Amino acid sequence: IASMFVLAALSVRGVEGLQFYDLILSIFGIAGWLVVSILWKDRALLILNGVGLIFLVRNLFVYLTNTI
Repeated sequence: IASMFVLAALSVRGVEGLQFYDLILSIFGIAGWLVVSILWKDRALLILNGVGLIFLVRNLFVYLTNTI
């Protein structure tokens, strides 16, 4: 399911006006993979998805503050 969210985000990435949806789908996908990495106790995936989630949430915050 998490991979489907990431693929959906990739499908709208770069399309003008759909950046918000890209961020939301990416956050759900990366958060899902973060859960998987915790369950698998895979430190490489944990670091990758943990840092990726931080970046995505930051970008969402910046996007929302610039559009309000």
